[in-house]
Amino acid sequence: MTFFQIGYIYEMDAALRDRIKNVTAARKSRDENKEFVLAHPDTIPDWLAFAFETDDRDSHLACWVLELVANERLELFAPHLDFICPRLHMLNDESAIRPLAKICLLLVVSNFKKTGKILLSNDNLKLITEACFDWLIGDAKVASKVHAMRTLYLIGNQIDWIHPELRMIVEKEYPHQSAAYKVGAREILGKTK
Repeated sequence: MTFFQIGYIYEMDAALRDRIKNVTAARKSRDENKEFVLAHPDTIPDWLAFAFETDDRDSHLACWVLELVANERLELFAPHLDFICPRLHMLNDESAIRPLAKICLLLVVSNFKKTGKILLSNDNLKLITEACFDWLIGDAKVASKVHAMRTLYLIGNQIDWIHPELRMIVEKEYPHQSAAYKVGAREILGKTK
């Protein structure tokens, strides 16, 4: 049982908090911290807790590292899905939304693969769907919107109402968006015909 399931507040180790706050955008820094998390997977709850401290202007730093961890060992997130999914709507910083949108995509891809290591509950799929629609119609930047589109497309293969809604939003936004958005949009529009 993780501390998230128990439901009590805890104090993060000061050294770990300092480590997270000292992550930089430099790939070397993010990779070093990814390796630290992979070597110490028991710290994932702390990284996640920090990622969702949305009142801390540095919370996105944890998100950057968690995305790299998810790319390599997505299964480490399985015990924490009931913490992550209900908090996705709390994210308001684009620097946090983009990596979490990517993590959502990875989770959904794994969920629908026959050999996937992640099993999302119906509640978690619903929460991811809501967050992705919010990112898609909100002020999120292109990378977040494209991750959200792809995630919604995959979920829509299982839930009937999603593809028509996704198609309607993408078609409406298409003329007003950047070239990068349009590339992702054409992919989704082509698949949802």
